[in-house]
Amino acid sequence: MRQNGAHPGGKGPAVDVSFILDGLNERQREAVTAPEQPVLVLAGAGSGKTRVLVHRAAWLMRVQGVSPQGLLAVTFTNKAAAEMRGRIEALLGMPAANLWVGTFHGLAHRLLRIHWREAGLVQGFQILDSEDQLRLIKRMVKSMDLEDSSVEPKELRAFINKQKDEGRRPEHLEAYNDHTQRQFVSLYKTYEETCERSGLVDFAELLLRAHELWLNNDELLAHYRNRFSHLLVDEFQDTNTIQYAWLRVLAGNSGLPFFVGDDDQSIYGWRGARIEHLHHFARHFPNTLTVRLEQNYRSTGTILKAANALIANNSERMGKELWTAGDDGEPISVYSAFNERDEAEFVVGRVRDWVGQGGRRDEVAVLYRSNAQSRSFEEALINAGMPYRVYGGLRFFERAEIKDALAYLRLIENRDDDASFERVVNLPTRGIGARSVELLRAYARANATSMWRAAGAMIGDGLTRRAANAVHGFLRLIESLAESTHGYELHEQVDTVIQRSGLIEHFEKDGSERGQARVENLQELVTAARGFTAEDDDLSTLALFLSHAALEAGEGQSTDSSDCLQLMTMHSAKGLEFSIVFMCGLEEGLFPHRRSVGDASGMEEERRLCYVGTTRAMKKLYLTHAEQRRLHGVDNRSFPSRFINELPPELLEEVRPSLSISRPIQQPASPASTTGAAFKLGQRVRHGKFGDGIVLNCEGHGAHTRLQVNFETEGTKWLVMAYANLEVL
Repeated sequence: MRQNGAHPGGKGPAVDVSFILDGLNERQREAVTAPEQPVLVLAGAGSGKTRVLVHRAAWLMRVQGVSPQGLLAVTFTNKAAAEMRGRIEALLGMPAANLWVGTFHGLAHRLLRIHWREAGLVQGFQILDSEDQLRLIKRMVKSMDLEDSSVEPKELRAFINKQKDEGRRPEHLEAYNDHTQRQFVSLYKTYEETCERSGLVDFAELLLRAHELWLNNDELLAHYRNRFSHLLVDEFQDTNTIQYAWLRVLAGNSGLPFFVGDDDQSIYGWRGARIEHLHHFARHFPNTLTVRLEQNYRSTGTILKAANALIANNSERMGKELWTAGDDGEPISVYSAFNERDEAEFVVGRVRDWVGQGGRRDEVAVLYRSNAQSRSFEEALINAGMPYRVYGGLRFFERAEIKDALAYLRLIENRDDDASFERVVNLPTRGIGARSVELLRAYARANATSMWRAAGAMIGDGLTRRAANAVHGFLRLIESLAESTHGYELHEQVDTVIQRSGLIEHFEKDGSERGQARVENLQELVTAARGFTAEDDDLSTLALFLSHAALEAGEGQSTDSSDCLQLMTMHSAKGLEFSIVFMCGLEEGLFPHRRSVGDASGMEEERRLCYVGTTRAMKKLYLTHAEQRRLHGVDNRSFPSRFINELPPELLEEVRPSLSISRPIQQPASPASTTGAAFKLGQRVRHGKFGDGIVLNCEGHGAHTRLQVNFETEGTKWLVMAYANLEVL
């Protein structure tokens, strides 16, 4: 195709724009050539959104005559920003050095380096990464003698970052009668003063300070509004409060935003992303043109029909229907595993079949809701000698929280393990600082002994009273754990240690998704211990388990360049695509996650996450669930996720019939129960007040039988069956 355009105002020779428009479908062309007005592009999964952004930038520069310096392009990762810049350069055949293309943090940093004086910063301000920020907070808390208080540094860091992401300084916060809130607000103020004094800026501060730069400098804001007339933003659904506020102020009433996003792929609400920014865009920017990209270039028709049916169950949607010009492809396979080990073996077997037919392992992804689920797959893959990579994370036994727990267990087994001693002597924080540890290390070195023995010797002489008391408390803790767990089953030992050591409580205080994931990983360690079989009677089961963990941590993970199976969470999979996708652990309480049950907005985000996972598959999609899953060291009956039930049956095939683990529960003869229906575990029911739900459990007999029902909007409740008047659906 050859299409000519003209320079603005109709002056000058016609411009050949075929290189910009060729290869675009109708809706993509509509977006790329949109008139100069606010544009919202609702880009479905696999619909070519990056292509549209790149070609829009080229159109503005080549056809509309916009200077490269008049564009501001924002995305969320450095990789995506580099890709966008490279593709613009390749399309136009010219360097894009003058383009402001980058992440929110990168662009804010660039702005503050130029205008450090107006922003109230020192010229050589330094950036604190997340770990540096935590270390600073720990030092600050320690210097204020708050080390033994209820202040948890990670919790305080999360509080500070959340306030900044919402655009709130300490003076904007009210504590009322909440002692913890008052303390955190006060510490937030102290933290700000410390950073100001030291010339330090954390990641959240970059964005907040850049936003305040606009608000406090009218001339500067007017300059940049005039310069950046066109704002191009990718992954708009992932913006948090301060990011969107920064964009809105910069755009003002004259800016021309071109924002690309997908409300159906908004899955980061837990870290501050606001899906309502998409919903309110047209209200904030009058005369908005909305363009929907619905043609998918990734997946088969069957996969897209399933994705459309799934996401249609969400009520707050802007509306989109993915379609493809390609074939329907294979049906979606559903596998009902006996347990998590059977599930992992099934995946390994199917991957082996794929490779045997000439496929590559790196074309296959195993997706799961929680990081802790990777362990059973890793174990099966190691046994099968199949290389794999945990995408965006560490293998199970390499994760920091697992190493922390193993260090406690190693000390119970061997008090002279110096590496384990140093790792946990002050974890969780118990008032044993770096100076005290160095004194213990020096004593051990001078006396050719272990740090454990050095600690015992220095309690009475060589440490301050406070440090000596803290060290003594740690030694007593280890001795107590060893004594109290002697004779326990391995999984009971592990469970006791992660609880009484304070590790669970420590990570629970970190209110983020990351902290919760660490708790789940520790609980999965209990499951790993329960399933461990000792093959040597000469050593203790604990010693053999620790050796097993060390060996697994050292093998199996492949390099990025090798042909290996990809393991990852659903969140990590966003933006990726694979020929074959296994979505595993589709069970109520696991996916959707139990934290979202009873929360309507949380449940909709879980469904969007399932939609994202579904649309990663190009050729074949497998859904797996287990009838019984061992969680936290305990075997639990599991029930298929509601997300499976929301898919059209004609799109699905059962790999084998599910072996039912439910048993009928006969309703007792009662005046209050006249239907005579029999309930089964996993059955869907309706309650007059609580709505629809799934039967999870039962206990008791006769008129006193109680049912546990997981209601979609009200959460889990126990009901006396004789009086519940449940209707079978």
